[in-house]
Amino acid sequence: MAFVYKQLKKIRVGRVAWALTALLLALPAAAHVIDADLSKLSRTEIFGTYIRLGFTHIIPLGFDHILFIISLYILEPRLKPVLWQATAFTVAHSITLGLAMYGIIKPPGSVVEPIIALSILFVALENIITTKLSPWRLAIVFGFGLIHGMGFASALTGLGLPKQDYFGSLISFNVGVELGQITIILLCWVLIGRWAADRPWYRARVVVPVSVVIGLVAAYWTLDRLLA
Repeated sequence: MAFVYKQLKKIRVGRVAWALTALLLALPAAAHVIDADLSKLSRTEIFGTYIRLGFTHIIPLGFDHILFIISLYILEPRLKPVLWQATAFTVAHSITLGLAMYGIIKPPGSVVEPIIALSILFVALENIITTKLSPWRLAIVFGFGLIHGMGFASALTGLGLPKQDYFGSLISFNVGVELGQITIILLCWVLIGRWAADRPWYRARVVVPVSVVIGLVAAYWTLDRLLA
C-alpha cells in the first residue's frame, strides 16, 4: 500500500505541475481598460483603479511575467528564497518603470519584449541544468527585473497616468504588480511547494518538466517577438 500511495503522489504532482502551466497558457487574451473618467475620480479611487490595473497586468494578462515568477520559484520551492528574489525583482522593475514613465529612458518595445522572453528562457534552462539555487541568481534576477520594468512601462504608457496624482498612480500600479507576483508565489507554494518540496522525486516530476514547458514557450515567444 505504501508503494502504491507513493506512485499516486508522483502522478498527482506531475499532473498538477503540467496542469498549472497549461492553465496559464490557456488564459484568454485581453487588454487593459479604464472604464472611468480619471479626472472625476478621487485620489482614493485612482489609487484603487491603478492597483487593479497593476494586478491584472500580472493576473491574468501577464503570461510571460507569470511564467518568469514560476521559474524563479520551482528550483528552490521555499518561501524565503523566492521572496528574496521577488524583492530584488521588484526593486529593479520599480526603478526602470519610474524612469520610463518620467521620460528619462525610452526603451523600444522591439528590443525589450524579446529580452523579456529570453529572461524566461534563461531561468528555465538554469532550472534544468543546476540542482540548487546559486547565490548569484539574485544579481541575475535584478538585471532581468530592470528589463521587465520597461515592459511594465509599455503597458502603463498606453493607459496614461492622471495629472492630478501622477506619482501616486505610478506607485499604485507598482503595488498592484507586486500583489500579483505575491499571489503567483503563494499559489505555487500551496499547490506544490508546501507538500512536495522535500520529496525525492520533486526535481524529476516538477522542476524539470515544468521548466522544459516554460523554456519551449519562452523560446517560441523570443522568435515570435524578434520576427514581429
